[in-house]
Amino acid sequence: MAVLLLRLAAPMQSWGTQSHFSVRETGLEPSKSGVIGLLCAALGRPRTAAVDDLAALRMGVRVDREGKVMRDYHIAQQVLKADGKSVKETEPSSRYYLADAVFLVGLEGEEALLHRLYEALRAPVWPLYLGRKAFVPARPVWLQDGLRTDESLEEALRSYPWLGSAWQKNPPERLRLMIEEQDGYEIRRDHPVSFDPLRRRYLLRRLRVTFVPRPHVVLEEV
Repeated sequence: MAVLLLRLAAPMQSWGTQSHFSVRETGLEPSKSGVIGLLCAALGRPRTAAVDDLAALRMGVRVDREGKVMRDYHIAQQVLKADGKSVKETEPSSRYYLADAVFLVGLEGEEALLHRLYEALRAPVWPLYLGRKAFVPARPVWLQDGLRTDESLEEALRSYPWLGSAWQKNPPERLRLMIEEQDGYEIRRDHPVSFDPLRRRYLLRRLRVTFVPRPHVVLEEV
């Protein structure tokens, strides 16, 4: 087994798992469905393609900088109603997002698949975005040393250099770490089965949440 590490950093990110049209919420860390969707974009897989191989990867997230939840108020005009015939003049909605968050995401699985994903992130087929099409990465998702073949998922997430800024005031002494575990006590409905708009489906997954010391080494930008 090997581990692939990704850097998700942007002025704005959104990782919703329970959104409805009028309220688009966001989680406090990347959802598995959102990360798998990003990988599909890098590979050039359409929404109707199977995602079983990617969904089988075990995922972990290290929160290097906690984001601040922000809210945008939107008004859409001339919205088609559910009956498909009539139109609603205006439809207000609240859209939430994370500002200035930085995450280190780890994916554990077969080395051959992770190597293919590593190369795809380096030269993605389609543009990458962090939860919504308007939220593009501020730094490359691809990490030059992100493919780890001699560490477990937790070891890689614990030891990789901190992704925060060397100039950041009052950096955290410990970082939140969330890793998929069968007996984890945190539950998310974000394990993708299908992204097909006509039969979109997600399953529950369990996470173990802990805190780890912040690595004092800061990743050097390339």
